Amino acid sequence: MTPDEVSGNPSWPEGFTALLADYERHLTAERDLSTHSVRAYIGDVADLLEHLIRLGHDDLEGLDIRGLRSWLAKQQSLGKSRSTMARRATAARVFTGWAQRTGRISTDPGALLASPKAHRTLPGVLGQADTRAVLDSAAVAADDGSPVGLRDLAIMELLYATGIRVGELCALDVDDIDRSRRVVRVFGKGRKERSVPYGVPAGQALERWLAEARPKLAREGSGPAAFLGARGGRIDQRAVRRLVHERIEVVVDADMAPHGLRHTAATHLLEGGADLRSVQELLGHASLATTQIYTHISNDRLRQAYQQAHPRA
Repeated sequence: MTPDEVSGNPSWPEGFTALLADYERHLTAERDLSTHSVRAYIGDVADLLEHLIRLGHDDLEGLDIRGLRSWLAKQQSLGKSRSTMARRATAARVFTGWAQRTGRISTDPGALLASPKAHRTLPGVLGQADTRAVLDSAAVAADDGSPVGLRDLAIMELLYATGIRVGELCALDVDDIDRSRRVVRVFGKGRKERSVPYGVPAGQALERWLAEARPKLAREGSGPAAFLGARGGRIDQRAVRRLVHERIEVVVDADMAPHGLRHTAATHLLEGGADLRSVQELLGHASLATTQIYTHISNDRLRQAYQQAHPRA
């Protein structure tokens, strides 16, 4: 739900509509969050304000810890997952903290709100042999020298080599790729900049794409985009997600989301001896706890190998 969508709703107090618009401007201009993150935050806060209206309040001062808890209880009764509820609790705390700092509410009820612990599921990853098979398949498909085939190979190689997000890859400009040093400059969540190295195979695939194939797809409006769609514009995330999903599925017969390549890269780095802090920096994780999930994957694999191989496992 956006401020535009609620502005025409007669059940919404005018103050809440203006409040939501102000908060959206804060998230976009001051926190520089991605469009996806802003949409998620605004949707959660709009739902919270709607709950407040149903409780009979038309002023933010009516929001207290009991109101926040009853809102989350409502989510639970609707069958929302624990991860969704944890995300909404975080959204509420961020919002009420902002509201108090900016004088829109006298106290911060969100500071008293405990977050439901989300069940952390281990992401699916490819084994090293399967990863090689996926990338080899992409290389075979690019053998005809078609611009799209060479682009797809460069995308697959770069995603696995760097572990960057699909959105980060789509946002890359040509100048963000230092081909001589084999480093990409990435702008992650909150526009935080980081430099990520890539290896020789990815470098070779990028070289062919940028030197041979990209000029054939480039049009007047292509701009500096590193990766182009079939019509010459900056490639969008849906096209990359579809490409990666299809490349993985055709080789390993697995319904793996494109984010699986990021998980795979992180897991293989740790299995190869990289330290957790380095992997955190490469992936652009704000918290080391987020990166630690990949140690669980490695430990699970070790346990499985032990159980399969040891005669007294």
